[in-house]
Amino acid sequence: MALSHFTTPRWIFKAFLLLAAAIWGLGTVVIKDIVDAVPPAWLVTIRFFFAGIILAAFILPRLRRRLDASHLRVGALLGVILFFEYWLNSLGLTDTTASKSAFLTSCYCVLVPFLGWLFLRRRPTRFNVMAALVCVVGVGFISLSSADTLTLGFGDGITLVSALFVALEVITVARFASTHDILVLTCVQFFVAGLLGFGGALAVEPMPDFARLAPGVWAGLAYLAAGASCVTIVLQNTGLAHVEPAQGSLLLATESVFGTAFAIMLLGDALTLQLVIGFALVFCAIVISEYVPLRRAQKEAGRG
Repeated sequence: MALSHFTTPRWIFKAFLLLAAAIWGLGTVVIKDIVDAVPPAWLVTIRFFFAGIILAAFILPRLRRRLDASHLRVGALLGVILFFEYWLNSLGLTDTTASKSAFLTSCYCVLVPFLGWLFLRRRPTRFNVMAALVCVVGVGFISLSSADTLTLGFGDGITLVSALFVALEVITVARFASTHDILVLTCVQFFVAGLLGFGGALAVEPMPDFARLAPGVWAGLAYLAAGASCVTIVLQNTGLAHVEPAQGSLLLATESVFGTAFAIMLLGDALTLQLVIGFALVFCAIVISEYVPLRRAQKEAGRG
């Protein structure tokens, strides 16, 4: 079962989502470099199959106790979504820039409130929609340079489709987390995504020459499997199990903020006015989503 809403403060789960976004932000450049050496389906196979092994080793007694037909079905559904989400995103990166990919992927936070309305019967508030739109604009300021255009090529279109699967994952976790063990679901999700990646790789992609991969590529693959897959998706799914989907998707969309901040701190990238505006807009989006509805509810309660 999911962790209790009453035993753990809600802000802990929001912090999980922000931490996941930070780890992804640190690994954005890693993925862009690796897809030049490892084709997308092979990349999905390696990162999620080994992520599944790592997680299974940590939760093996729990897995033995709680794995049943329902967990297999829901975990398999999440695995299918995860496969298409990451395969399409990696495929898109072969034909677009990392900055445009980050911007286009962030569009999922606009889709989540409406998919939640469709599948969960949770009507989005105007604050949800406003916050998502402001966030996407902010990510655009952060990710896109003056050299980027908003014309959509093949890679851009594929990346937008991957954003739809990100939104579907957020909604699916929200739908089933309260009745299932989220760590068991995540473990099944990893193995299913890895198996689908392996099938797709054998069908349509040449096998990489693993013996000739550079040490830096192997280090990147290890980071993707352990850090940017196992740790982050466990944090993501655990957080989404306890946070409203619209709010959760907004917190995860801060990935581009963290990625740019790390580039400024660690790589010496310049802090420009455009980045400051982008950071400010993303911060405003979080305020709109988190603080404004709370203040309004408090005022209405006071009047009541």
